[in-house]
Amino acid sequence: MTRTGGHTAENGFLSEYKIWNVIGASSAGTLIEWYDFYIFGSLAPIMSGLFFPKDDPTAGLLSTLAIFATGFAVRPFGAVVFGRIGDVVGRKYAFLVTLLLMGGATTAIGLLPTYDSIGLFAPAALVVLRLTQGLALGGEYGGAATYIAEHCPDERRGFYTSFIQTTATLGLFVSLGVILTVRSTLGEEAFRAWGWRIPFLLSVVLVVFSYVIRIRLRESPLFSRMKAAGRTSTRPLRDAFASRENWIVMAKALFGATAGQGVVWYTGQFYALYYLQTVLKVHFVNANFIVAVALLLGTPFFVLFGALSDRIGRKPIIMTGCLAAALGYYPIYMAMDRFAADPNDPNMIMLSLLVFVQVLFVTMVYGPIAAYLVELFPTRIRYTSMSLPYHVGNGVFGGLVPLIGTWLVVETGDHYAGLLYPVSVALLTFIVGVTLTRDTKDVRLWDELNERRGTG
Repeated sequence: MTRTGGHTAENGFLSEYKIWNVIGASSAGTLIEWYDFYIFGSLAPIMSGLFFPKDDPTAGLLSTLAIFATGFAVRPFGAVVFGRIGDVVGRKYAFLVTLLLMGGATTAIGLLPTYDSIGLFAPAALVVLRLTQGLALGGEYGGAATYIAEHCPDERRGFYTSFIQTTATLGLFVSLGVILTVRSTLGEEAFRAWGWRIPFLLSVVLVVFSYVIRIRLRESPLFSRMKAAGRTSTRPLRDAFASRENWIVMAKALFGATAGQGVVWYTGQFYALYYLQTVLKVHFVNANFIVAVALLLGTPFFVLFGALSDRIGRKPIIMTGCLAAALGYYPIYMAMDRFAADPNDPNMIMLSLLVFVQVLFVTMVYGPIAAYLVELFPTRIRYTSMSLPYHVGNGVFGGLVPLIGTWLVVETGDHYAGLLYPVSVALLTFIVGVTLTRDTKDVRLWDELNERRGTG
């Protein structure tokens, strides 16, 4: 089958209307999963005083951030478990299961007794539920990104998949919006006492809504045709991980793309939020408002850079974003110090602008990454293969940014010490990416149907 220029019955693409249905249903569920995952991080400064002893607030915050990080560390395992299910059974089934798993864990966090009630059982239960969230998210993203990509025409894959890329930032934005709304409605005292539970409990409503939408979706047309032709893998873990060639591709994807993308994402959004609150001592509401404004302004650029990658390639945009972030972080954070010199009267406009610039770096590295990863691997092992480097890059390299950054600041007393880690990883990714990786813009996924046998 040769490449065609639109959504036709011959190549399996859907009509424009149905593609937007697929994108809408997939993105809505993924947004909710990101909301569930990040509501924990957004409330970490408050939860640290509820699930750990109050006599050492700094230790409590670091412990809460460590629990937050466990959710990231376990994401690669979720990628392997649900990647196998997605490559054997189907993409749709896998991300239906992950949605329910995430929603159940998030709702349960909202019901947990605190340290004052049950002692050490409180943080222990929190760890278990956080690990469950990480497992679920490890399977969710790869399934949703693959599902959308396998509905798209080759020449517009960057544009269409960029909408799934907006969901991580929008999930964080929604989490901040819900927190600010509940906090302003209840007042600070009630919010800290019990109102923090409401954002977690809201998850059950959102998950049911998304599940109803997703259950109506059909399986990916490319996967369905490959499965009907007997071309899918019955043992994707073996096919993905027993192949030296595939390991090399995954390693290049990790160190030449997703590791840098991960640290840029978490520095520009999460670390910026923690820095405002814990280092610059900006009030909780003001700090969340600054980041929320920056996220809202930055979100359209995911689609812009995703669409641009269809024209000039995925690699140039991702590499430019990594380099710009590595060179820009120190002057940006120095400027943040200046404009928050008085934490009771910070310059909200300039701080929002400085965080927005960081979000702009995020959109450059993240907007094209789904299309890039999907195009690196064959359909028969795509879900398994792409999910692993994505979640190691984001879950391990990226997810550790708040913990490592905050710890370095505490240990050294230097406001800028926390930037050393993301700057180093972003520079490493730029060097590896420029020298060792290839662009994938011209890959034709549907050509696999013409091949005599699968690859991978």
